Amino acid sequence: MRRKRWLWRAFRKRRELDTVRNRTRQISRNDILLFVTLRNERVRLPYFLKYYRDLGVNHFVVVDNGSDDGSREYLERQDDVSLFTTTASYKRARFGTDWLNWLLWRHAHGHWVMVVDVDEFFVYPFCDTRPVRALTDWLDGSGVKAFSAMLIDMYPRGEIGARTYKEGEDPLKIASWFDSGNYMISKNDDYQNLWVQGGPRARIFFNDDPKNAPALNKIPLVRWERGFVYANSTHMLLPRGLNLVYDAFGGEKPSGALLHAKFLNTFIEKTREELVRGEHFAASREYRAYAEQLDEAPPVLWCKWSEKYINWRQLEILGLMSKGNWA
Repeated sequence: MRRKRWLWRAFRKRRELDTVRNRTRQISRNDILLFVTLRNERVRLPYFLKYYRDLGVNHFVVVDNGSDDGSREYLERQDDVSLFTTTASYKRARFGTDWLNWLLWRHAHGHWVMVVDVDEFFVYPFCDTRPVRALTDWLDGSGVKAFSAMLIDMYPRGEIGARTYKEGEDPLKIASWFDSGNYMISKNDDYQNLWVQGGPRARIFFNDDPKNAPALNKIPLVRWERGFVYANSTHMLLPRGLNLVYDAFGGEKPSGALLHAKFLNTFIEKTREELVRGEHFAASREYRAYAEQLDEAPPVLWCKWSEKYINWRQLEILGLMSKGNWA
């Protein structure tokens, strides 16, 4: 019943979306698709699109939520992008989930799809030598329909904002550090998914209330079927069986990571904007926590236990992702 309710919400919310460029007729049967909702991310878009094109994504389906920085105009010119726009409330669309669920229902059936944010960069076992299609082919052969990735917050060594991010630049050259530990994990019995928290945001912004730190568990890669829905961002899905992306019997299932390059100089302006808009979860609790720190001085997330990112193998050694039995 809950799944049907989310589908019905998505169906109703379709009216909030205006079509700018619908190129979905270009989508071929075996294409890998990427879905994203964004607002005012013009400076990030060139590298974001290049990164995922290089991984093997064939088509992008984008919801632009009222950008006024040129994001819409830039995306409109991209031949592999279908662009939809809305000025409706992000919060009242369940933080964009309703919009994406509708577009997934409409365009993604039978495809492997990635659902990420514009500051998230997907890495998976052997991503340095194998395109994402090699992963999806293996998942198909193994009968697996969903692939999980832990969100890993990346940050610079010095103050956030000390270096200006330039269009087209790899953001991980600035935000190249991460926490190798300091993570908490529990099980959500309702949805059967794992719930992961911790990292620098829990350590710095939620140090007095770590249980309310942002969730880091995500399922960004799914072999989509028309009855599927994201229930809460990309943290969990319905039907619940899609959330069983872990081995409960002592082994390891393959998993990846989403390198979260949020903490660039753009973070400071974005925090102020989103605090005024009030369109985020729990009365923008996360952005209020950011603002409290920024009022004092741009924070330094780096500490003596921070690790500098090298590659996916490093993340596997640290236990933050796994190649499982994929060789």
